[in-house]
Amino acid sequence: MSTKCPYAAKCGGCDYQGIEYDKQLELKQRELQSLLGKYCKVDKIIGMENPERYRCKVTASYTYLKNGAYISGVYEKDSHRIVKIDDCMITDKVANEIIVTIRNLLKSFKIKTYNEDTGFGLLRHVQIRVGRFSGQIMVILVVSNPTFPSKNNFVKVLREKHPEITTVVLNVNNKHTGMVLGERNIPIYGKGYIEDELCGLRFKISPGSFYQVNPVQTQILYNKAMEYAALQSSDIVLDAYSGTGTIGCITSKSAGRVIEVELNKQAVKDAIDNIKRNSISNIRVYANDATKFICKMAEEEKKTDVVIMDPPRSGSTPEFIDAVAKMGPSRVVYISCGPQSLARDLKLFVKKGYSVCKIQPVDMFGFTSHVETVVLMSRVK
Repeated sequence: MSTKCPYAAKCGGCDYQGIEYDKQLELKQRELQSLLGKYCKVDKIIGMENPERYRCKVTASYTYLKNGAYISGVYEKDSHRIVKIDDCMITDKVANEIIVTIRNLLKSFKIKTYNEDTGFGLLRHVQIRVGRFSGQIMVILVVSNPTFPSKNNFVKVLREKHPEITTVVLNVNNKHTGMVLGERNIPIYGKGYIEDELCGLRFKISPGSFYQVNPVQTQILYNKAMEYAALQSSDIVLDAYSGTGTIGCITSKSAGRVIEVELNKQAVKDAIDNIKRNSISNIRVYANDATKFICKMAEEEKKTDVVIMDPPRSGSTPEFIDAVAKMGPSRVVYISCGPQSLARDLKLFVKKGYSVCKIQPVDMFGFTSHVETVVLMSRVK
């Protein structure tokens, strides 16, 4: 299967456009084999049943042309020119439709789009988040100030066209920055968050919370991580870079005790909510930098049986890996979205006395070069 995306030449978001899906998987397998094959066999990548419409989170930017027409879409690769997109083929169809509806409403509501050069204008971006299994939809209007004209009427008209929307949030971003979201969220319809289901549990998703964009493949990824962790009811598990606590909550069903550590304050709040939401009693959440936290644990000679880590694409740090080695957990499960940083970190783990036992790639980002990988390491006795 190869898609017929009309925006591929300008957008640049999908670097595997025009390539049959089976061939995409081959390319990813080959890259991982060259990067990681020296440690152990790289198992066959688990592909998607349907590699289109998988993204449950999409961000659109808006501007208007000299003729007064509004356009919405994404920034062209390595530029700040917006490519007009009506229907991205890897993104949830309803999310695409909502983005276009908002674009069509801007003129009648006299809403000006934000100009990065002058700092004038109101609407900077729109972000849509969809609960794949719950069906809930959150619309985030990213604005330069909280004064949104006729906001109640705007929401009314928007929901008349899309009654499936469950919440609308104003996100205030008044800084001259490349970051999409600001820190202040004002719900103007609904609860200000959505929920979704994953691996039999229910999770809260707030505007700034990290939640995997492909929930179908995420379940496969997390189930493989749990298989590798091989948890016992007495195990103490450290869930590092824990985000909103999805992995920790799933882990808690089999472990004795789970320690979550996450730096993002909003994610920590959501993690605490998710623990309550799922009536879990054996998790403790710490708001801290993962490296600083685990280094302190190592200094205090605290022990953990299993470390599960899911760092950002840039990977972990030498200090974190050194602290893991000092604590000496029997198993480390590393979930990675960056093959290059994973290869770098595995080299350090091996030097510190761990052997790489299993490597399982899972494709979560069809038509792009990105791939998730879950790795099992064990302590060499």
